[in-house]
Amino acid sequence: MSDTRVIVGSIAGAFGVRGEVRLKSFCADPAAIADYTPLYTDRGDRSFATIVVTGQTKNALTARIDGIVSKEDADALKGTNLFAERECLPSLPDDEFYHADLIGLTVVDTGGAELGTVRAVQNHGATDLLEIHSPGARASVLLPFTRAAVPTVDLASGRIIADPPDGLFE
Repeated sequence: MSDTRVIVGSIAGAFGVRGEVRLKSFCADPAAIADYTPLYTDRGDRSFATIVVTGQTKNALTARIDGIVSKEDADALKGTNLFAERECLPSLPDDEFYHADLIGLTVVDTGGAELGTVRAVQNHGATDLLEIHSPGARASVLLPFTRAAVPTVDLASGRIIADPPDGLFE
């Protein structure tokens, strides 16, 4: 996938029998996903120029997407991630980041010792969590993505300076 594209959602399957889809939006305003068209698939082999949000269902939006006209079309795309061109997305304030920009960054502690690499960004309701994988560790560590635990994110140098709670990385 190109560095110029950012994941904004995924197709969760069919909604009804007339080609509507269940659409999971990863945008701060879920319905804004329709504003970032065209959207591209993982491999970039297919794009969707028009998305019309038609409603909401449990944990997803319902939508009509150009080129999807039947339940079979929608089901064939289940699990497909959708990407928007970065230039179509709004610019962020200095203290906000797209999750895609954080994944892969090296994490070091305040003394400069390497803690690992950001594998994913998760959110289970309270706050974002950085999933950090350390070389040789059996399991990843979830670090709260707060100012206290992550005082510095330096995208230019590709690293995060963390001040994790005591015992988190032992």
